[in-house]
Amino acid sequence: MTFFSFFNNFLTWWGAILLGALDSSLFVFVPFGNDAVVVYLCARDPSLFWLYPLLVTAGSVAGAAGTYLIGVKIGDAGLSRFVARRRLERLRNRVKDIGGFAMGLSAILPPPFPLTAFVLTSGALKVGLARFLLVFAVARLIRFGVEAALARRYGASVLRLLESPVAQQIVIGLVVVSILGTVVAIVQAWRSTRRPRT
Repeated sequence: MTFFSFFNNFLTWWGAILLGALDSSLFVFVPFGNDAVVVYLCARDPSLFWLYPLLVTAGSVAGAAGTYLIGVKIGDAGLSRFVARRRLERLRNRVKDIGGFAMGLSAILPPPFPLTAFVLTSGALKVGLARFLLVFAVARLIRFGVEAALARRYGASVLRLLESPVAQQIVIGLVVVSILGTVVAIVQAWRSTRRPRT
């Protein structure tokens, strides 16, 4: 199986859901992966431009719910095992100051915004789950919906751009970054479980 044939697995309806879930999980790092899949699928099949944002959002909410529940399980005391200390206090203060509603809106922001760390912190600080996930879902749907509408409008141009050699090189670079980021996340999580509790 070639690199691009493997990548093509994500350019399906079920691949969109899976990538959405993985991207919002604690251990997988996929910068701009959801955005690229939504844009490509909607440009390739404009008649279904309304469907793909829904699918990616559904996967994203499922992944965020899992991350949130991990946050609930580890609690505030366990956050330092998964979030860098220099970032942790800022996250705690922000969650406490702006609450679950505004935290859910963070789902609309692109990388390098630390979305997974925010979701984990929200769970650890027991921000209301139902409200958080509702706002999270709406924010994701807005983000992916805007991308889908633009991809539908400029479909042919988008496809030419995404299928160009330069774009494929960029995709390879992002996949390498994703793999390295995922390995780092898994190693950090593994080390955190072996670290003695304070």
